[in-house]
Amino acid sequence: MRAFAKSILISILVSVAILLFTNFIYFFPWYMTLVVETFHLSQAVASDNYLTDDNKYYALKRLEERPVYRDKADQIVISAEKDGGGKHSAEGGPASLYEDAPTDAEKPYLQRGNPVTVRIEAVYPLSIKLWGKKYEQEIPVSFSLTTTGLKHYKDLVYREYLGLDDEGL
Repeated sequence: MRAFAKSILISILVSVAILLFTNFIYFFPWYMTLVVETFHLSQAVASDNYLTDDNKYYALKRLEERPVYRDKADQIVISAEKDGGGKHSAEGGPASLYEDAPTDAEKPYLQRGNPVTVRIEAVYPLSIKLWGKKYEQEIPVSFSLTTTGLKHYKDLVYREYLGLDDEGL
Protein backbone atom coordinates (compact mmCIF):
# COMPACT_ATOMS: atom_id res chain seq x y z
CA MET A 1 0.00 0.00 0.00
CA ARG A 2 2.89 2.34 0.81
CA ALA A 3 4.40 1.78 -2.66
CA PHE A 4 1.05 2.56 -4.29
CA ALA A 5 0.75 5.83 -2.32
CA LYS A 6 4.32 6.81 -3.27
CA SER A 7 3.62 6.17 -6.94
CA ILE A 8 0.47 8.33 -6.79
CA LEU A 9 2.37 11.12 -5.02
CA ILE A 10 5.24 10.99 -7.49
CA SER A 11 2.86 11.08 -10.47
CA ILE A 12 1.10 14.14 -9.00
CA LEU A 13 4.40 15.92 -8.39
CA VAL A 14 5.66 15.08 -11.89
CA SER A 15 2.45 16.41 -13.46
CA VAL A 16 2.74 19.63 -11.45
CA ALA A 17 6.39 19.95 -12.51
CA ILE A 18 5.44 19.44 -16.16
CA LEU A 19 2.69 22.07 -15.90
CA LEU A 20 5.12 24.54 -14.30
CA PHE A 21 7.72 23.83 -16.97
CA THR A 22 5.26 24.43 -19.80
CA ASN A 23 4.16 27.64 -18.11
CA PHE A 24 7.77 28.83 -17.91
CA ILE A 25 8.23 27.99 -21.58
CA TYR A 26 5.78 30.83 -22.27
CA PHE A 27 7.76 33.15 -20.02
CA PHE A 28 10.73 33.52 -22.37
CA PRO A 29 8.79 34.82 -25.41
CA TRP A 30 6.79 37.01 -23.03
CA TYR A 31 9.99 38.47 -21.58
CA MET A 32 11.59 38.92 -25.01
CA THR A 33 8.51 40.88 -26.10
CA LEU A 34 9.08 43.13 -23.09
CA VAL A 35 12.75 43.57 -24.08
CA VAL A 36 11.93 44.35 -27.72
CA GLU A 37 9.23 46.89 -26.80
CA THR A 38 11.63 48.58 -24.36
CA PHE A 39 14.27 48.74 -27.09
CA HIS A 40 11.86 50.28 -29.62
CA LEU A 41 10.66 52.78 -27.05
CA SER A 42 14.23 53.70 -26.09
CA GLN A 43 15.00 54.45 -29.74
CA ALA A 44 12.04 56.82 -29.90
CA VAL A 45 13.13 58.42 -26.62
CA ALA A 46 16.67 58.88 -27.96
CA SER A 47 15.38 60.85 -30.93
CA ASP A 48 13.41 63.29 -28.73
CA ASN A 49 15.50 63.12 -25.50
CA TYR A 50 12.29 62.35 -23.55
CA LEU A 51 9.23 60.09 -23.64
CA THR A 52 6.33 61.76 -25.37
CA ASP A 53 2.77 60.92 -24.39
CA ASP A 54 2.10 59.62 -27.91
CA ASN A 55 5.03 57.18 -27.83
CA LYS A 56 3.96 55.96 -24.40
CA TYR A 57 0.35 55.50 -25.54
CA TYR A 58 1.30 53.54 -28.68
CA ALA A 59 3.74 51.30 -26.81
CA LEU A 60 1.09 50.57 -24.20
CA LYS A 61 -1.47 49.77 -26.90
CA ARG A 62 0.97 47.40 -28.65
CA LEU A 63 1.57 45.54 -25.39
CA GLU A 64 -2.14 45.40 -24.52
CA GLU A 65 -2.87 43.75 -27.89
CA ARG A 66 -0.58 40.82 -27.05
CA PRO A 67 -2.51 37.83 -25.67
CA VAL A 68 -0.42 37.23 -22.53
CA TYR A 69 -0.20 40.93 -21.66
CA ARG A 70 -3.94 41.38 -22.19
CA ASP A 71 -4.75 39.51 -18.96
CA LYS A 72 -2.81 41.96 -16.77
CA ALA A 73 -2.94 45.05 -19.01
CA ASP A 74 -3.82 47.33 -16.11
CA GLN A 75 -0.50 46.49 -14.41
CA ILE A 76 1.79 47.59 -17.27
CA VAL A 77 3.81 50.67 -16.32
CA ILE A 78 5.95 52.61 -18.78
CA SER A 79 8.27 55.29 -17.44
CA ALA A 80 11.31 57.37 -18.35
CA GLU A 81 13.70 59.12 -15.97
CA LYS A 82 16.36 61.74 -16.58
CA ASP A 83 20.04 61.20 -15.81
CA GLY A 84 19.93 57.42 -15.94
CA GLY A 85 17.28 57.00 -13.25
CA GLY A 86 16.14 58.75 -10.13
CA LYS A 87 13.22 60.97 -9.35
CA HIS A 88 13.20 63.30 -12.36
CA SER A 89 10.63 62.27 -14.94
CA ALA A 90 11.47 62.54 -18.62
CA GLU A 91 7.87 62.27 -19.80
CA GLY A 92 5.64 64.92 -21.31
CA GLY A 93 3.63 66.23 -24.19
CA PRO A 94 4.92 67.87 -27.35
CA ALA A 95 8.09 69.97 -26.99
CA SER A 96 6.19 73.09 -28.12
CA LEU A 97 4.31 73.07 -24.78
CA TYR A 98 7.53 73.66 -22.85
CA GLU A 99 9.22 76.38 -24.94
CA ASP A 100 7.96 79.14 -22.63
CA ALA A 101 8.79 77.32 -19.36
CA PRO A 102 10.71 79.67 -17.03
CA THR A 103 13.44 77.16 -16.10
CA ASP A 104 15.08 74.21 -17.82
CA ALA A 105 14.24 71.96 -14.86
CA GLU A 106 10.52 72.23 -15.71
CA LYS A 107 11.11 70.81 -19.18
CA PRO A 108 10.92 67.03 -19.57
CA TYR A 109 13.64 66.91 -22.19
CA LEU A 110 17.39 67.21 -21.80
CA GLN A 111 20.13 68.45 -24.07
CA ARG A 112 21.94 66.17 -26.51
CA GLY A 113 24.28 63.64 -24.90
CA ASN A 114 22.42 63.21 -21.62
CA PRO A 115 21.14 59.78 -20.54
CA VAL A 116 17.48 58.85 -20.25
CA THR A 117 16.40 55.53 -18.72
CA VAL A 118 13.32 53.85 -20.19
CA ARG A 119 11.61 51.19 -18.07
CA ILE A 120 8.65 48.91 -18.76
CA GLU A 121 7.19 46.97 -15.84
CA ALA A 122 4.64 44.20 -16.25
CA VAL A 123 3.24 41.21 -14.39
CA TYR A 124 3.65 37.65 -15.64
CA PRO A 125 0.66 35.50 -14.64
CA LEU A 126 2.06 32.12 -13.65
CA SER A 127 -1.02 29.90 -13.46
CA ILE A 128 -1.76 26.21 -13.14
CA LYS A 129 -5.15 24.51 -13.31
CA LEU A 130 -5.35 21.37 -11.18
CA TRP A 131 -8.56 19.40 -10.77
CA GLY A 132 -10.66 22.31 -11.94
CA LYS A 133 -9.10 24.81 -9.55
CA LYS A 134 -6.86 27.57 -10.89
CA TYR A 135 -3.75 28.52 -8.92
CA GLU A 136 -2.12 31.77 -9.96
CA GLN A 137 0.96 33.66 -8.86
CA GLU A 138 1.80 37.09 -10.25
CA ILE A 139 5.49 37.64 -10.94
CA PRO A 140 6.44 41.33 -11.36
CA VAL A 141 9.08 41.77 -14.05
CA SER A 142 10.71 44.89 -15.43
CA PHE A 143 13.29 45.73 -18.05
CA SER A 144 15.08 49.04 -18.49
CA LEU A 145 17.46 50.53 -21.01
CA THR A 146 19.50 53.69 -20.73
CA THR A 147 19.76 55.65 -23.95
CA THR A 148 21.51 58.87 -24.89
CA GLY A 149 19.54 61.78 -26.30
CA LEU A 150 20.39 62.81 -29.86
CA LYS A 151 18.40 66.00 -30.37
CA HIS A 152 19.80 69.48 -29.75
CA TYR A 153 17.32 71.91 -28.22
CA LYS A 154 18.03 75.60 -28.74
CA ASP A 155 15.94 76.60 -25.73
CA LEU A 156 18.24 74.72 -23.30
CA VAL A 157 21.53 76.16 -22.13
CA TYR A 158 24.19 73.75 -23.37
CA ARG A 159 27.09 74.77 -21.13
CA GLU A 160 25.18 73.92 -17.93
CA TYR A 161 24.97 70.30 -19.02
CA LEU A 162 28.69 70.18 -19.82
CA GLY A 163 29.51 71.41 -16.32
CA LEU A 164 31.27 74.51 -17.64
CA ASP A 165 30.95 78.07 -16.44
CA ASP A 166 31.60 81.24 -18.46
CA GLU A 167 35.34 81.02 -17.76
CA GLY A 168 35.55 77.42 -19.01
CA LEU A 169 34.40 78.39 -22.49
